Amino acid sequence: MSPFVQSVTNLLSFLTVILDLFAAFLFFILITPLRKRGWTKSAADFFGERAIFFSFLVAFGATFGSLFYSSIANFTPCLLCWWQRIFLYPQTVLLFTAMLRKDQMMRLHAIILSSFGALIALYHMLLQFGAASIIPCSASGVSCEVVYFIEYGYVTIPTMSLTAFALIMLFMLSPNPKKRDVNEL
Repeated sequence: MSPFVQSVTNLLSFLTVILDLFAAFLFFILITPLRKRGWTKSAADFFGERAIFFSFLVAFGATFGSLFYSSIANFTPCLLCWWQRIFLYPQTVLLFTAMLRKDQMMRLHAIILSSFGALIALYHMLLQFGAASIIPCSASGVSCEVVYFIEYGYVTIPTMSLTAFALIMLFMLSPNPKKRDVNEL
């Protein structure tokens, strides 16, 4: 791995760890009964109101990372990587469009796309960490079990993908306070 690719991998891996911690925090504030008052309400409202924007940033960053690894680092994507891309790439365009149009209906679409992507990423991650394959890997091309790098003891490309899908789902599940206020009237 070239020094440039290693530097980008170090940065993206560190960001993945930070975003994993942030996802745990966001999950906590979404499930806690205290969400209806105090700082947890403020945090949930902040992220709920800006869910599409934050989800777009995550999808854009994950798309950039995916393209970096295949186009610049020359890591050949496996079949499961391609399937994850199928569920990620359209979200960048759809979320950008939803952001411009202030279209809250995109939340459901993003949750569905991210759910499928997350399941594939989780399966891919389990394969890379030694779980037995329940579906055959592609006959041609790189094996789905190939690990191009592992940082912090768990961060691989599928881990980065799973983090992105999980964050998008958590943002989209954050209640929009503006919509809630309209419904309460």
